[in-house]
Amino acid sequence: MSTTTSPAASVPTARTSVSATQPAARRTRGNKLAQWGFIAPAVAFMALFFGYPLVRNVVMSFQSYTPKTFFTGEAPFNGLDNWRTVFGDDLFGSALGHTLIFTVGSLAGQFGIGLALAVFFRRRFPLNGVLRSLILLPWLVPMVVSGVVWRRILDQDTGVLNSFLGLFGVGDATPWISSPSLALFSVIMVNIWIGIPFNMVILYGGLQEIPKELYEAAALDGASAWRTFRSITLPMLRPVITVVLVLGFMSTVKILDLILALTDGGPADSTQTLGTLTYQNSFVQLDFGAGAVVGNVLILISAVFAVFYLRANRSEGK
Repeated sequence: MSTTTSPAASVPTARTSVSATQPAARRTRGNKLAQWGFIAPAVAFMALFFGYPLVRNVVMSFQSYTPKTFFTGEAPFNGLDNWRTVFGDDLFGSALGHTLIFTVGSLAGQFGIGLALAVFFRRRFPLNGVLRSLILLPWLVPMVVSGVVWRRILDQDTGVLNSFLGLFGVGDATPWISSPSLALFSVIMVNIWIGIPFNMVILYGGLQEIPKELYEAAALDGASAWRTFRSITLPMLRPVITVVLVLGFMSTVKILDLILALTDGGPADSTQTLGTLTYQNSFVQLDFGAGAVVGNVLILISAVFAVFYLRANRSEGK
């Protein structure tokens, strides 16, 4: 005996499935709206305070900007004239070279000394915390204040450094910031002094995350201190090192206030960098188009290393 199901009997089942999917679809749309609601303020902030100035700076580099047209906003386009002027100037090449030397020298000194101090303070001893707190002081002082203080310290005639060296009969009249051959070196040394605390703090935090069992096992195996550092500390610290170097590069390559406070780009443009050249073009010579060109070069360099930083982080997360 066979049974048959009438079409009318299947209608409630179909209606039930449709009614069940409708709330699920509404919940999905609600979740998406909520996600966009959380993202929208951040997107609006980035577009307003980063996107718009970036676009305006790029556009400005293709316009003929004078003090008059800057305020009226009616600067005519002049094509690649600003770019040709900047790239054809010998000072741009010198500033680019100084920026490279300043950045590499500063990063090498800050990272090397910061890592050494981080490893040193990893050991427990009396006054450990007090000494680490004192080392943070250069990082807490505003950079302009540090520059002014160091300008007095490095003064050829009345500086404390030359007076101290004179007690030993060495370099009692060294022109630290007034000689074209020494000025850039002096600025690098001051920037290293300022950046050591940042490197030490970040690297010290990374060292605290390395399991102590690894060092105990290395000691049992008879590994030397250098072998332990090379085989355990450096590999485990690699993600932190990447962060420190990339963030350090992005903050160092555009430094302006320290150089202005110490040397103002001199003497004889020996400490002129891309950051100071942007300032000189835009706010001293009032050539805003040329200043925008140099600013775009700085932005491009920073963007390249920002991409490198993101890719490195993604690789470490895999």
